[in-house]
Amino acid sequence: MPLLLVPGMLARSSSSRILPSAATAAVTRAWLTSPPLTPCSSAPEAASEPRRSPPVSPSRHFGDWRSPLSHRALIRSSAAVTEQFERRFATIATKNSYESILTSLSKPGGGGEFGKYYSLPALNDPRIDRLPYSIRILLESAIRNCDEFQVTGKDVEKIIDWENTAPKQVEVPFKPARVLLQDFTGVPAVVDLACMRDAMNKLGSDSNKINPLVPVDLVIDHSVQVDVARSENAVQANMELEFERNKERFGFLKWGSKAFKNMLVVPPGSGIVHQVNLEYLGRVVFNNGGLLYPDSVVGTDSHTTMIDGLGVAGWGVGGIEAEAAMLGQPMSMVLPGVVGFNLSGKLKEGVTATDLVLTVTQILRKHGVVGKFVEFYGPGMSQLSLADRATIANMSPEYGATMGFFPVDHVTLQYLRLTGRSDETVAMIESYLRANKMFVDYSQPQTERVYSSYLELNLVDVEPCISGPKRPHDRVSVKEMKADWHSCLDNKVGFKGFAVPKESQSKVVDFSFHGTPAQIKHGDVVIAAITSCTNTSNPSVMLGAALVAKKASELGLEVKPWIKTSLAPGSGVVTKYLEKSGLQKYLNQLGFHIVGYGCTTCIGNSGDIDESVAAAISENDIVAAAVLSGNRNFEGRVHPLTRANYLASPPLVVAYALAGTVDIDFETEPIGIGKDGKKVYFRDIWPSNEEIANVVQSSVLPDMFKATYTAITEGNPMWNQLSVPTSKLYSWDPASTYIHEPPYFKGMTMSPPGPHSVKDAYCLLNFGDSITTDHISPAGNIQKDSPAAKYLVERGVERKDFNSYGSRRGNDEIMARGTFANIRIVNKLLKGEVGPHTVHIPSGEKLSVFDAATRYKSQGHDTIILAGAEYGSGSSRDWAAKGPMLLGVKAVIAKSFERIHRSNLVGMGIVPLCFKAGEDAETLGLTGHERFTIDLPSSVNEIKPGQDITVKTDTGKSFTCTVRFDTEVELAYFNNGGILPYVIRNLIKADS
Repeated sequence: MPLLLVPGMLARSSSSRILPSAATAAVTRAWLTSPPLTPCSSAPEAASEPRRSPPVSPSRHFGDWRSPLSHRALIRSSAAVTEQFERRFATIATKNSYESILTSLSKPGGGGEFGKYYSLPALNDPRIDRLPYSIRILLESAIRNCDEFQVTGKDVEKIIDWENTAPKQVEVPFKPARVLLQDFTGVPAVVDLACMRDAMNKLGSDSNKINPLVPVDLVIDHSVQVDVARSENAVQANMELEFERNKERFGFLKWGSKAFKNMLVVPPGSGIVHQVNLEYLGRVVFNNGGLLYPDSVVGTDSHTTMIDGLGVAGWGVGGIEAEAAMLGQPMSMVLPGVVGFNLSGKLKEGVTATDLVLTVTQILRKHGVVGKFVEFYGPGMSQLSLADRATIANMSPEYGATMGFFPVDHVTLQYLRLTGRSDETVAMIESYLRANKMFVDYSQPQTERVYSSYLELNLVDVEPCISGPKRPHDRVSVKEMKADWHSCLDNKVGFKGFAVPKESQSKVVDFSFHGTPAQIKHGDVVIAAITSCTNTSNPSVMLGAALVAKKASELGLEVKPWIKTSLAPGSGVVTKYLEKSGLQKYLNQLGFHIVGYGCTTCIGNSGDIDESVAAAISENDIVAAAVLSGNRNFEGRVHPLTRANYLASPPLVVAYALAGTVDIDFETEPIGIGKDGKKVYFRDIWPSNEEIANVVQSSVLPDMFKATYTAITEGNPMWNQLSVPTSKLYSWDPASTYIHEPPYFKGMTMSPPGPHSVKDAYCLLNFGDSITTDHISPAGNIQKDSPAAKYLVERGVERKDFNSYGSRRGNDEIMARGTFANIRIVNKLLKGEVGPHTVHIPSGEKLSVFDAATRYKSQGHDTIILAGAEYGSGSSRDWAAKGPMLLGVKAVIAKSFERIHRSNLVGMGIVPLCFKAGEDAETLGLTGHERFTIDLPSSVNEIKPGQDITVKTDTGKSFTCTVRFDTEVELAYFNNGGILPYVIRNLIKADS
């Protein structure tokens, strides 16, 4: 058979790449099975019709051509035929199938051109005008990367026809423009890359192939413990403490920035990853060697979605999925539905962006947006600053959407200028987006766009509110807070209940605080934190909080000394405008000193509560409260001793700190007594919208952003003094308790292990609904009696140096021991008992989860997990999948999964299964004491995405579940034992 060169395929040159193994396999299959081919030169052209696919697409000639993303062709082809074809066609490479729509973009005024871009209008397809803006970004990416191997013309057509294809749950590839890492996930990501290099080296391949192929921005932001608060030297003290504790971790990341190409590391102390992304890293439009395209990003923190407020499509993924994207692997995703959210009106006096986002979160949770995009539009958009939009976008994980997207408009451009982007850059961004139908001009008539469903909110209807005490979408109006609190004390234990007996609800506990008599009762605030993530991107709420502090201080109000107060800005810019306004001193007077620029209380880095307060709480079973301006308040996350945790705007954090309790009606009860002896009410300290707007206008200046981010690029003395090795392969230290070589690739061979069934497995844990990744893999303090603590003590680590699980994510030994170590976890095998233990079924012993799992593994037994709805909600924590895999968990059977966690499970080779609608462990009469057999087909060829299988138990019960391999590429991952072994095998095959 003669060699046939299809358009889009070129002989190998210095600028081309060898055809990937998966792609050659797909061509092999088509070559062997297709009928005789028509010469490409005679392929028909539809000259008179709008072009909806490339002029000549290989799919027209290769019959049943499938995207290599599906990898079905690779799986079904025999190894011998594939190898024969690879030898014969090793020089075939690809080029883009849409080069005909590559268009020049001229600068305004005729001053040359910015570059070239793939023009959506040049497709002459009216369907594009009706697409949501968020889908247009997916479309442009597919067109720009369309090589007919990793991304095909059929994929492009699916996206163009989104209105019809999205309801069918079709699979499409997506290649983000860049990857964003923060250090809690960045460390394990770099560990995995280092391990992959070692594995390739041991398999005799060029280990230098392991390098990020797309830009990687890594921000070290989890660098604040808030162990020093209420003091002027808090920032320096925390930085010194963190470098003392984490010098090895920081050094490892610095090594990674030099060992791997295309990786930028932002040093510790610079700011929270999401705010740095918004103010500095976000490109909005890339100009890469003269090629223009929209910025898009996937990040290893679920709140990567904050960047959507800037019109940059971004969302959180698991670390393992991000690593594959870094190495050039397209992300396989189900083409999402898009919820259109129409905003109108204007926020009332005294209502903040935080109140708005908590309202939006509740609305969207109720509507159901898991796995979907949410796109905001409407006349109310003009009333929302960029910071307001970013606050809403940041909370996407809390309302369950993949992202909450705000298309670029004039407000976006104003923000870019404010944050120091050059006039030429802003002009390029505006020109490109207008030319490519990605810019919204609300001064012009709007083309009607189609959405999967529609919601609307009049901003005037938003009321001041907080959320809690245990979930971010449990919104409570401030005026109803007192009544809601008392109902929580009454209610049975649950998301809105503590089951405190009536006779105990009003008890008051006396204790001594450093020699001074003090009292504490249910609902008293012991932590009040303005945290770095959601709200400190927003000058209005930050300066609003400072104005509350000013009014309160001038009236003589104070915060009780045992309340742990802290202020952790998202970036140094916040410090600059607080100082410029002259308001920082008032925050200081109330104890809200700046403690650092990174993740703090929201992630559990709240530090210790004073011993006398802690004893009063624990010895008297007090339901103490924390109030924070973060976005997560799951049980056990903020602090082990704060059972009630409420999310609030920064001004409300200050107000509740002053009140000292959440058991208060701000409308009728005074916050405190002023220096004149008169009662001071909430209304006396709350600033007007006009006051806030005036101070924002005069205090937030572009030069602040330029100065802050110039300093970031220069690093800081402690970072710059870190000495790191220059070797490309990392020298693992077996004695290290921070960086350890994990066992993911030990014994790896070039042949995939194939699918595995689960035989006679024991149930390790039996859960109810809403088990979060914080329950599965906590990021906070390492408890003194935990298996992780025992491991550290055995290696000579003192308790004061335990640090957090988050800081030790580079050590698999600790993280495996920390899996399911959340102190608030509820396991049905223990009949409602709270804590990180389980029952070892064969012996009936109560053991720590780690010890039970270790015993099962040593005896050769598989284990599974039973769960309810929304299993794995919360942070996009890859260790919530890695940990169970290391414990020997083979499958999770749940009512439903959170999007990112389900894909993480697949990426680690764990089978996610869903009960059928209306069924769960309880309705099926499962106790968790059964043994479970999951018979998967022995050949991956026989497994299909979303197929039903039967689960059998040793008690004679059987039930049907849906296997949640959602795409065919996930089947390929499963066949390889996980995503990382899959990537290694493909890299080696492509190089052979």
